[in-house]
Amino acid sequence: MNEGIASVATSPVLPVVRTRPANAWTSRAWNALLWGAIVLFLVNVGLMIAAVGVNSFATRWFGGWLPQGWTPSWYADAWKEFQLASILWVTVEVVLSVVLLSLLIGVPAAYTLARREFPGKRALLLLFLLPLMVPPITYGIPLATVLYQTHLGGTLTGVILANLIPAAPFVILVMTPFIEQIDPNLESAARVFGANTLRTFVHVLVPLLGPGILAAALLVLVRTIALFELTFLTAGPDSQTLVVALYYAVFAAGVRAPQSVDAMAMIYMAVTLVWLLIALRFVNPTQLVSRVREHPQH
Repeated sequence: MNEGIASVATSPVLPVVRTRPANAWTSRAWNALLWGAIVLFLVNVGLMIAAVGVNSFATRWFGGWLPQGWTPSWYADAWKEFQLASILWVTVEVVLSVVLLSLLIGVPAAYTLARREFPGKRALLLLFLLPLMVPPITYGIPLATVLYQTHLGGTLTGVILANLIPAAPFVILVMTPFIEQIDPNLESAARVFGANTLRTFVHVLVPLLGPGILAAALLVLVRTIALFELTFLTAGPDSQTLVVALYYAVFAAGVRAPQSVDAMAMIYMAVTLVWLLIALRFVNPTQLVSRVREHPQH
């Protein structure tokens, strides 16, 4: 027995060769391909934005990596030529009206969906989500037809109503998860102490929903600034927002300096980017996506 133990102890130990499974190499290849595509996309977008930004300050740019001269005067020319002061004021009126009305409609509707069970709730939720899932042009043309038949097309009121169609469901989509996270016992306690539904909503729920309301307002603001189709179909000469005015500046008849158009594009991009960064400061898009995936299961 001792000889057997000795022979086992003195036998050479073969190294263990660990092979990496094939699916690990496949996963690494897919990750590398994904990151490569993302980097390529970001580089292309960055180069396009850089080209527009450089051209907005260029006196002449014919070939070469950089223009022959630089001037900021194109921004002043764009401000006067495209009447950006009045266009920005119309944009502010439309955006603030849409944000306010969508909150007044969307927050109570989200509270009802989060707290009440009733027949047809899922069908109603799907109806609210349709303007967000369907391309705006598919319902924008019938909507514009109705607005023009009621003499609202081409007016500021018509533009606000058209932008409100996707904005209110978006507020409902954002606010419902915030309301679901609030303990219903807080509302019950407020009612025990004599508060009615309105006072409970204003004094108990609204302070707790402050971050959600702010996030929804900022996201609706960014969406309204960037929404082109519905605004284009319903806007008139005196009710154009910045994105529609930019489209007319590019494609309308007449000869315009491309530098002034690029300057207007940079102004539009800067306004949208600033509000988008402010919105991302208060809301995490990944949390909204996860909530949207979980919500239909309730």
